[in-house]
Amino acid sequence: MATTPTYVMSIDQGTTGSTVLVFDRRGRIAGRAYSEFRQYYPKPGWVEHDPEEIWRVTLKVARAALRKAKITAARLSGIGITNQRETTIVWDRRTGQPVHKAIVWQDRRTTDTCQELKEAGHEASVRAKTGLVLDPYFSGTKVAWILDHVRNARARAAHGDLVFGTIDSWLIWKLTGGRVHATDPTNASRTLLYDINDQRWDSTLLRLFDVPESMLPTVYPSSGVIAETEPKLFGTAVPIAGVAGDQQAALFGQACFEPGKVKNTYGTGCFVLMPTGPKAVMSDRGLLTTIACGPGGRVSYALEGAIFIAGAAIQWLRDGLQIVKKAADSEALARSVDSTLGVYVVPAFVGLGAPHWDPEARGAILGLTRGVTRAHIVRATLESLAYQTRDVLDAISAEAGTKIDILRVDGGAAANGFLMQFQADILGIPVDRPKVLETTALGAALLAGLGTGLWTQANLDRVRAVDKVFKPKMKAPVRERHYAGWQEAVSRVRTGR
Repeated sequence: MATTPTYVMSIDQGTTGSTVLVFDRRGRIAGRAYSEFRQYYPKPGWVEHDPEEIWRVTLKVARAALRKAKITAARLSGIGITNQRETTIVWDRRTGQPVHKAIVWQDRRTTDTCQELKEAGHEASVRAKTGLVLDPYFSGTKVAWILDHVRNARARAAHGDLVFGTIDSWLIWKLTGGRVHATDPTNASRTLLYDINDQRWDSTLLRLFDVPESMLPTVYPSSGVIAETEPKLFGTAVPIAGVAGDQQAALFGQACFEPGKVKNTYGTGCFVLMPTGPKAVMSDRGLLTTIACGPGGRVSYALEGAIFIAGAAIQWLRDGLQIVKKAADSEALARSVDSTLGVYVVPAFVGLGAPHWDPEARGAILGLTRGVTRAHIVRATLESLAYQTRDVLDAISAEAGTKIDILRVDGGAAANGFLMQFQADILGIPVDRPKVLETTALGAALLAGLGTGLWTQANLDRVRAVDKVFKPKMKAPVRERHYAGWQEAVSRVRTGR
């Protein structure tokens, strides 16, 4: 008797690890697996990953998630993929071997290239087509760097022997045994090579960044069957039916489809997005205009504020300063003191993102006195995530002319009750935390389920369930005094570039 496919696998390939969740038809998690992988820091400001390790880890946790769900792949309606977006890989079209380690979205090695392009007067035209700023955060200058610094890479690319992709493309390539080179509009919109208005790769941008068109993946809709996996990977071929960059997937998983509905994902970085509907809204306040997934997974647009360091700051407390043993310990330590004693941590380890866009800024701990303990530094680090979020939320509200009444949150640090309460206090609005914090993975699953007909759009509106709403308790004068201190701290690390 044929097995009915009533589950969806979601691959959430993040900056520090890969998570795979298996969801049942009601949107409940049936199986989960996670594994970290190595981070490489060859020079200050440089961040790299091993693409082959990412693939091995992702395949391992995908198989583990199926085992934990106690199902076979034959029960899967489809696979959804969501990913760290701007991380860049170039590999050989024939062998599938990467020619260089993946250059991660946090990497700042192309700062000078971006500055030269700005000084040459290209930023306005690039922004009009891509919705992005000229910053090393995005993929375009990373591809060019690899072609210019790996022996014979540019010649090989010119002959059509090399291909480029973000992590979604790399995983699709590996899942299909190299048969399919694909991406979706949300990931394409983060490359500096894609015209978000015409929704196509742009020849003018390709010439500007000196990237051959033959390297580029085919752009497929975010929801719908793209290809099938190699049968040997999971014991049967499974449709790949949903693809979206991590933040757009989270926006979809949070059921934010209209202007005024805003979400923030607290991951390695912090990402605030608000949909603007079928029309792209260009920003004058340091925000990005990006393609998102509207109802049915169709293309819509969003304003985004990208904060480079969020959860990574808590990892720094654990791994760098070694003042907490586990990231989860940060909440109890923060609650053990009544304030930060005036300490502000500005975690600009790889520069400042929105709304400042200062790639040369570097982190600082300000306001140290003799009475400061590790608990105060931990508390100040957690508070920095909330302050950075307010920076972006204020800009989004002003840019869109929309009053924001509530913030929907997800990601690992959203489990931190101290942080969520402080976030509500410093914003002066409620913070809504769902029962499923892995809304990035949920969003990819929903796109895949839509793409295979497992769900309809009407089903999706009933999937999101609220865990807790944090209401602001801080008085407005106190809130503004705290925030003014943060703004002063940020001004101390800015370079003005």
